[in-house]
Amino acid sequence: MLGDIVIIDYGMGNLRSVQKKFERIGAKSRITREPSQIAKAEKLVLPGVGHFSQACSKLKEFDIWDVLNQRVLNDKTPVLGICLGMQLMAKTSTEGNAEGLGWFDAEVVKFNIQDRLQHKVPHTGWNNAAFTRDTQFSQGISNDSSFYFVHAYHIVCNDPEDVLATTDYEYTFTSAIQRDNIWGTQFHPEKSHDVGEKLIKNFVELT
Repeated sequence: MLGDIVIIDYGMGNLRSVQKKFERIGAKSRITREPSQIAKAEKLVLPGVGHFSQACSKLKEFDIWDVLNQRVLNDKTPVLGICLGMQLMAKTSTEGNAEGLGWFDAEVVKFNIQDRLQHKVPHTGWNNAAFTRDTQFSQGISNDSSFYFVHAYHIVCNDPEDVLATTDYEYTFTSAIQRDNIWGTQFHPEKSHDVGEKLIKNFVELT
């Protein structure tokens, strides 16, 4: 069985659907909010659906915030943020005017869509994600691949080198980020059929 993955439960995620994808590829995973379990994980997944500032409060309420910073920043444990989980890696968000984990020099903003008939908010459904560089995470993923999105906010990176993929929705926004051991996707790989499963397998196999 592959890996030892901890899927972090901070009360904001579609946790079971994420775990089922790991199970499909034969990866060992656990859903937990116990800091002692997070402290021992080989890899971490920070999923999430919901409100940015509420999520930050939950991470602190469950004593996850500090151990997460320790594992990711000091221990260099590989971590994958999904949707809200990726947004939490930014410094700030206009959703609740809250401060995030600050792993990326970035902020989260609401879509500034002009044509709401053509491009509804939240951005919901299938869309392309074009990877900007080759990594082990995106290995075997073509740039015409489509992923499933559900979000009204998106991340804006101040350092272009942090951008791993972009997507067009009236304008181009960042749909995946990466630096060192930290990975994030705005789309939901667990809902993105075979191509999403491939990304998850790539994450499990990161060295």
